[in-house]
Amino acid sequence: MKDFKKIFALMLIAAISGGLIAITTYKTIEKKNKVNSIWDQSTPSQYTNYATNTANQGCDFTQAAEMTVHAVVNIKTEFQKRTTLYDDFFGFFSNPYGNTQILSATGSGVIISNDGYIVTNNHVVQDAEKIEITLNDKRSFNAKLIGSDPSTDLALLKIDAKDLPTIQYGNSDDVRIGEWVVAVGNPFNLTSTVTAGIVSAKARNINILGKNSNDSPIESFIQTDAAVNPGNSGGALVNTKGELIGINAAIASSTGSYSGYSFAIPVNIVRKVTEDLKKYGIIQRAYLGVSIAEIDGKFAENKNINEIKGVYVGAVIENGAAANAGLKEGDVILSVNGKSINSNSELLENIGQYRPSDKILLSVERNGNPMDINVILQNQYGKTELVKKEDKPVYTLLGATFESLSNEKLQQLNLNNGVMITKMNNSVLKNVGIREGFIITSVDKKPVKNINELKNFTNKRGQTLISGTYPGDWRTYYFVINL
Repeated sequence: MKDFKKIFALMLIAAISGGLIAITTYKTIEKKNKVNSIWDQSTPSQYTNYATNTANQGCDFTQAAEMTVHAVVNIKTEFQKRTTLYDDFFGFFSNPYGNTQILSATGSGVIISNDGYIVTNNHVVQDAEKIEITLNDKRSFNAKLIGSDPSTDLALLKIDAKDLPTIQYGNSDDVRIGEWVVAVGNPFNLTSTVTAGIVSAKARNINILGKNSNDSPIESFIQTDAAVNPGNSGGALVNTKGELIGINAAIASSTGSYSGYSFAIPVNIVRKVTEDLKKYGIIQRAYLGVSIAEIDGKFAENKNINEIKGVYVGAVIENGAAANAGLKEGDVILSVNGKSINSNSELLENIGQYRPSDKILLSVERNGNPMDINVILQNQYGKTELVKKEDKPVYTLLGATFESLSNEKLQQLNLNNGVMITKMNNSVLKNVGIREGFIITSVDKKPVKNINELKNFTNKRGQTLISGTYPGDWRTYYFVINL
């Protein structure tokens, strides 16, 4: 019995000692972890998580999501990829033939009117032969392309439906850096996906639209860190009130998937472009008629400019809107109708919201002296009238960029004359099988020596015969296009 009591006492002492050691060890580790935790919060990644979690406690996105998901649609397009062969031996006209592959792609769109008008990106529907819209309630419709504008990467569609949910327009000029935003779309073909982030920059130019447009592109994106992935293109960027502030268009990525930044077209541009396409059938683009340059420290020093603000007028086009109003080379544009201007993209975004004949007030600085100048904006032809769809020159409708060939290049190609197609978008030329690199040597059997002659020859309506060849190819190809 005594032995049992002794053993029990020893066991009790060991248990108490173990407990004390465990408690002491726990307190030591806990203290060490507290130190590490405080240190970790000072690192960028930990600080971001801490700030995000704190902000999320006071920011509820449920209302914005509920107000918008039903007005964002899935867009499925079908287009043909043609492997074209030519035969120049059987007849005067050679018709392209070969294998045709039907491809499909998906994107997003935003319902902007309850009678079925939908806005999306131009690159989502470009070259599409069939456009299918699927609503959030799973109903499907075939869509008609009303019009598109490659210079802003926007397109307007129409489906035959009524009483559709819409998203209320916001004002992208009021968007502030740091405010919360929500991106709604169909990434990876997953419907009604909502992600959140903040506005990280405004008036961002990322140089992606120039290659898709024969006109001067307007790039003044809203940059966010809301997750946007393939399929989100054309979807909605909304504020916490559920108001549309942009159309998602691009991501900054080396992999093709989201990696930190996404870009949206400001809704003030979206609203103007869609109204133009609905009312006029084409974009009523306003032009100021100046060449501009951004001002940095070195530029300001070279030009003896006192403050680094505004944009510098490098040249004024003769008889243009700015010249007629009295703007001069060397002036610094500070604001448009009271909106501050500090970059080329900001100026393009602001002018892009107006139409020909609209009046704007420029605040400028000339030789250090501030002044206000009233300007009446013009169209692309140097007039103040709105442009009619039928008045648009056929040359701009061909959807291609041309390059005149030097005498040396013509000799190398064994040609007497010709104009080369260097870029091609969705166009009548592409539809008949003409590819980039094609050299147009004649139009309606009249030799083409330069781009001006090409403009004159194609500035008509009806059937036109185009003939030419490809570099290194001895054959002549003939195409009939309808202008």
